[in-house]
Amino acid sequence: MDKLTCLRALTKVIQHGSFAAAARDMRLSRSAVSKYVIELEQALGVQLLNRTTRSASPTANGLAYYERCAAILADLDEADLAISSAQVEPRGTLRVNAPMSFGTLHLGRAIGAFMERYPTLQVQLILSDGFIDPVQEGFDVTLRIADLPSSSLIARKIAPAQRVLCASSGYLRQRGIPLHPRDLRAHDCLTYGYLATGNQWKLTGADGDHWIPIPWALCTNNAEVLRDAAIAGRGIALLPTFIAGADLQTGRLTTILADYKVPELSIYVLYPPTRHLSAKVRVFIDFLVERFAGRPYWDLVE
Repeated sequence: MDKLTCLRALTKVIQHGSFAAAARDMRLSRSAVSKYVIELEQALGVQLLNRTTRSASPTANGLAYYERCAAILADLDEADLAISSAQVEPRGTLRVNAPMSFGTLHLGRAIGAFMERYPTLQVQLILSDGFIDPVQEGFDVTLRIADLPSSSLIARKIAPAQRVLCASSGYLRQRGIPLHPRDLRAHDCLTYGYLATGNQWKLTGADGDHWIPIPWALCTNNAEVLRDAAIAGRGIALLPTFIAGADLQTGRLTTILADYKVPELSIYVLYPPTRHLSAKVRVFIDFLVERFAGRPYWDLVE
């Protein structure tokens, strides 16, 4: 049995979710990939995959085995890179996934500077707000904005993602300024559709935690839309400062209930576990830390 090829076949099937896609990636026939996985299962004496006519997914044993195999194969690949010219200068294609608004407002400009610094790299940037499986989708690096993520990937914190409640001065003159979280129930609110807390805002102050069911006037899956609606006087929005920071600095938006905090989020970069990062991933992560770490520029008061 060619153990190494069997391991590669298993990891490709799990990453792609099917034997056919794994076969195309490995440039083998579907039957050959299936044969390698079956040999591995027989040698281990356990079933590693659940199979249907169209797809394949790991069993519990298969997932645990895959995580170890992926790390081992990554180490082998990095060992090859360590003695190749590709390790001296980053080359190839770097596939990056990031949230839509952060990508358009901040990461796009950063990518331009990164490409100028590393002209031999090609960057494929995919922006999306929905949940994806970075491994199965084949991304080298994934940016996520959340609380501490639970993931088999390595997570490195890049920057804080502070959030504030804010509204336009026109809206506050017309409807009044909320002085306590419960006052939000009498206001028009603008809410983000992917909140982990659902249709509630959690605010914490000296008097404890407050879970406020939001009487929303607008719910959308894009926070830039919420910002624009808040500027137009349509209600109160809970926004990350990387989206609202410039408008807070110019006065187009005003922070309210500043004595109450919402759960802290951070910007993380996630990448597959390996002892030795490839040159392209390493330099990109270092670049993101250099660009965004500490107190990010969108939180600086002019």
